Amino acid sequence: MKIRIGTRKSRLALAQTDIVIDSLKKAYPDIQTEIVHISTSGDKITDIPLSAIGGKGVFVSEIEKSLLENKTDIAVHSAKDLPLNLAEGLEISGVLKRGNPCDCLVLRSGESIENISGFTAGTGSMRRRQNMHKLYPDISFRDIRGNIDTRLKKLIEREYDGIILAMAGLERLDIVKSDIYDVYPFSASDFLPSACQGIIAVESRKDFSEIIRNINDIQTFMQFETERYVLELLNADCTTAIGAYSEINGNKITLTVSADFKKILSGTADISERFELAERLVNRL
Repeated sequence: MKIRIGTRKSRLALAQTDIVIDSLKKAYPDIQTEIVHISTSGDKITDIPLSAIGGKGVFVSEIEKSLLENKTDIAVHSAKDLPLNLAEGLEISGVLKRGNPCDCLVLRSGESIENISGFTAGTGSMRRRQNMHKLYPDISFRDIRGNIDTRLKKLIEREYDGIILAMAGLERLDIVKSDIYDVYPFSASDFLPSACQGIIAVESRKDFSEIIRNINDIQTFMQFETERYVLELLNADCTTAIGAYSEINGNKITLTVSADFKKILSGTADISERFELAERLVNRL
């Protein structure tokens, strides 16, 4: 059996694709894989804020087109980059075990946020800006686009005093430790993550669903569904400051949500009632 995998060309996207391939080979030892590199609008246009060029869909639409035209069989995504609505005929057939869900602040080596007057952080995310404002009220922000390597380069070249990144990306690229920058992770309780952050999602046509379900991590998939449902309830897009994060212990799920970071709510329920829990919390925001 041969499977064609559509993915963006960035180093992180390819690293995540390799993780999916490893999972497929464990489930299907004789499987053959072909990586199909796809350039998305989000990759080509890096000098304009995401909200101005179509939101999260700019990282996905060309990849979905490839699936629908039968040029690829499955696609690998960072789950937090998925738009609310997938193309008709496609689905998220499975997710891998969740990586680190947290964000981090990256500074040039030896520097400190407290010692820089007029500190400017690079991020285009309203959620990250609101989180940072809670911790550092006097901080200022400037948009930043590009892959992880590009953003780190801009930091080192002093375009920003610090940048905010997802820990999962740094860990998957094995670049957490460096001589030229320092990484300061936030906890999920202090800095509410984006819905589905740290999750690798596999999208496919329905004829490939069963293959992908055999590598699906069920616990992570329940977190994925729950956090995506929060976005659906709030009709979220990339201009909103929504945070959502869930943890599962035994048969219980704890969900934390915020729509503006003026109010952050948490609740716990049986896993079977996870969608009802999301509705109760969102209705109180």
